[in-house]
Amino acid sequence: MADEKQPAPIDFYTFVLSLGSSAFVHLGDAPHPETGEIAQANLLLAKQTIDILSMLAEKTKGNLTDEEARFLENLLTDLRLRYVGKSSGR
Repeated sequence: MADEKQPAPIDFYTFVLSLGSSAFVHLGDAPHPETGEIAQANLLLAKQTIDILSMLAEKTKGNLTDEEARFLENLLTDLRLRYVGKSSGR
């Protein structure tokens, strides 16, 4: 057991990035972490994850550092643009 690595502590960036990574996988823009394969886009799951991030942004408004807020907003902007592109067939 002494050889087992301890996972890094979860901070705001790690949490948000993990949700963002899931959205990228659901959009078909990133490989699945277990298989390494790009799966077919699942826009329903992508939208759900984007909505969760959006809700997180709304609920944490005023409680984030400027850097955290920018990080979350930039991630949401990127994901929303990709979602619109995929859902419109681009």
